[in-house]
Amino acid sequence: MPNYDRPQPPVFEQVEDERLHRKQRLAAAFRLFCRFGFCEGIAGHITVRDPEFTDHFWINPLGIYFGHIRVSDLILVNKEGEVVKGDAQVNQAAFVIHSQIHEARPDVIAAAHAHSIYGKAWSSLGRLLDPLTQDSCAFYEDHALFEDDTGVLDTEQGKRLAQALRENKAIILRNHGILTVGHTVDEAAFWYISLERSCQAQLLAEAAGRPSIIQHETARLTHTQVGAPTSGWFSFQPLYERIVREEPDLLD
Repeated sequence: MPNYDRPQPPVFEQVEDERLHRKQRLAAAFRLFCRFGFCEGIAGHITVRDPEFTDHFWINPLGIYFGHIRVSDLILVNKEGEVVKGDAQVNQAAFVIHSQIHEARPDVIAAAHAHSIYGKAWSSLGRLLDPLTQDSCAFYEDHALFEDDTGVLDTEQGKRLAQALRENKAIILRNHGILTVGHTVDEAAFWYISLERSCQAQLLAEAAGRPSIIQHETARLTHTQVGAPTSGWFSFQPLYERIVREEPDLLD
């Protein structure tokens, strides 16, 4: 049987090429979040660390519809919350959350948060997800719970959120929603989509009856198969190709 090598994230020789690549992925992620219904008013934000100025990150401007975001709309924010590229305003809550995650986790290149319906519904239960499906096993022993339900309004709350996240790929913000991180925009965005659907699956299963939980050792093994960073990155690629083909203006 032939052995096919799975594609891997690209490696760049020029920082300008890597910056453009990250921004293109970021704009595509916003368009996809819109397609999946993860946009509600001005809520929600995805960030990606700049490859040269690593304490800066690119983010969506406050008040622009996810479905309209282009590469040229993205703004660059420094660690003080100042916009250093672009002429739009940054969401202060987004800065508080993302700045502290990027500072606490040097391995994190991108982070995603939105007010999607099933993530919000599940977060109100104040529970971690159970390993009910293969997809949810990607988060087995790899997501956390942030129990501060007052919102994330200042730097100290942002620090507590980053501490609660620890080394995990995702966190449930009680009475707020969900947040994911990754080593690429692709990974962070796909984990968000998958976590939202895992919340939906468990809500449906528990509404219908008493779902069976995958046993610990099997869930751990499945996590190694579907929960690796490269798995998240690879799973995003068909979505990226689709949205670029259907909405090429996002690259402008």
